[in-house]
Amino acid sequence: MLPTLREGDLLLVAYGVRIRPGDLVVARFVDGTLTVKRAVERRRTRSGAAGWWLLSDNPEEGVDSRHRGVVPEADVHAVVRARVWPSPRVGRRLRRR
Repeated sequence: MLPTLREGDLLLVAYGVRIRPGDLVVARFVDGTLTVKRAVERRRTRSGAAGWWLLSDNPEEGVDSRHRGVVPEADVHAVVRARVWPSPRVGRRLRRR
């Protein structure tokens, strides 16, 4: 599967909005890496805190929750709303059902 986004894409993101399964989100892994991944489902972290299971759209290339575990909800910072460059894509094209 080809990735939804490519290196160098400029994204429009929304902070403080409700995250829904299927959204592309900006998150920070426990090692400090800032990443864009697909929010698949709500899960609990090892400590019992609310979190998200995040997966790569291109699983052969990406590092995601299969490697790093559940990402705490506080570390999921924004939802991607559109790719504005090089060619805009908005709304459902970036969402998976």
